[in-house]
Parts: sequence; C-alpha cells; structure tokens
Amino acid sequence: MQLGLIASREYLDSEDSPLHRLLHRCGDDIRKLRLTLRVPADTYEAVGRISGFADCPALMSYPGDRFHDIIRMAAAILDADGSDALDGVIHLAAPGDESIVAPEVRALKRLCLVHAKPYLITAASAVEWIEAERILCELTPRPPNGLRQQFARQAIALIAHDAWKPCLVEFVVRHFALLSGFSRRICTGTTGRRLNDLVRQQGWSGNEAWATCYESGPTGGDAQIADLVLSGQCQRVIFFHDVRVSHPHEADMLLLERAIAASTAEVVYFSGAAVAYRWAEAAEREVRDRP
Repeated sequence: MQLGLIASREYLDSEDSPLHRLLHRCGDDIRKLRLTLRVPADTYEAVGRISGFADCPALMSYPGDRFHDIIRMAAAILDADGSDALDGVIHLAAPGDESIVAPEVRALKRLCLVHAKPYLITAASAVEWIEAERILCELTPRPPNGLRQQFARQAIALIAHDAWKPCLVEFVVRHFALLSGFSRRICTGTTGRRLNDLVRQQGWSGNEAWATCYESGPTGGDAQIADLVLSGQCQRVIFFHDVRVSHPHEADMLLLERAIAASTAEVVYFSGAAVAYRWAEAAEREVRDRP
C-alpha cells in the first residue's frame, strides 16, 4: 500500500506538530503494513528527521517542487497498477493554510473521492485509518482501547449530498448497531429526517430521535456542524460527497472541512462511501473481538 503525505510547512520542524505525533504513533504499524509514504521533496528531510524514519524504505520522495509533486500525486491516484500508484492521501493542513483551496489540492481531493480512495485531512483520521488497515489485515492486535466506551462518549455527524442519500441510508442499515452505539448522531435536515423515518420503521424505540437534525446543507447545516466540531461537541464526521456536480453552498462545505482540519488531533473525518464502509467493517470487527 502506498499513501501520499502532505503537511503544512509549519508542521515540518515542530516536534509537537500533528505530523510528528502521527508518525511517532503509527511508525510500527507503517512498517508492519509495509506501507510506503510518498512525500513532496520539501517534506522528505523533515520526515526523515523524525525518529525511526531516517533512511527508512517506507519513505520515498518525489523529485520536484511542491506544486508539481501534488500534481504527480493526483495523477498517481488514477494509476491502478504502476509502481507510482497511490492508494490514498494524508493531507495535514495547519489552520490558516490557504494552500488547501489551491486548484491542484482541490483536484487531488476530488480524484481521491471519484476513485474511492481515502483523502484524510486530520491526524486522528490517519491514525484511525492505519489502525483499521491493521485490523483488517489481522495483524497482532493492540491492547484493548475501549472502543465501546469511546464511541459511547462521542457524537458522529452523517452527511450526504442528494445523489448519495440512498447510499447513506444503506450504510446506516448495514451498520446500524455500530452507529447506534454513539452518544449522538448529527445530520443536516433532509438526511436526518430520512434516517429518523427509516429507524422508526425498523422499530427504533429510543425516547429521543435517532438523529439530531440541523438545517439542510444549502440553508446552513454544514456551518452548524462546523461550529459543533470546533466546540468539541462532534468528534466524527462521515460525508458522502457528490463531486461530479457543483453545489451552490460549496463555501459552507469548505468551511466545515476547514473546521475539521483545525481539529486535527481530535476529529476523525471520512469522506466517501468506500472509505466509510471500510472503516465501519474494521470498527465492528474490533468491537466484536474485544472483551
């Protein structure tokens, strides 16, 4: 497996940055999974300075400037079989880093979604994705991490564009027990009402609605959820994007993603159905196999 890794320049040298914490936390897993990290040339030396990654075969550098290297990553997302093919991207952007709205970065994200590959914008997401791969590859498990208790203390947002709402409904049906284990489920208006109707038909007997509904996306729901993320009231977000059409509230969607990126150590964010399904499979296996 090969992932692209991009980090804001201010994260490269700080020992306490999300980039350094991620690699210290996941270094052993990266090696055991035989995961290769492809990084821009200006990131290679900084990552190499992190303990255990100097001269590490798991770390490979692109040859050019950052602009061209990101374009190379975008092209590698399309490469199904070549040695340069990428299976996803980790992009850790510092608050205020305007490069996340650059055309090459937006194209990279869009191509990951189109080709059903992870585009991970928080350190917490990257840690959880690598852990999911560890579980699904049946590597030696980590000590129990209390997922049942962890989920029971967390709120999860479930969001989908119109064309993907049926897929989100199917996702909820398939992973109903897992999602019901969270303390709270948060949705934009149309999606939430649809899910509440669904679970009532399936016999949901909770005293409260299964999903808490905010405004629809076009009328401000994404901004409301962004506020919950920044205030620590939402720890996970799953968003089924429709990247093949334009959206009049795209600014609100970008606002939500910037709020998530600013909460890099605390918030897990998975965009796209394929990524969400793979995470859910691993999470259910972990919960089932732990005492």
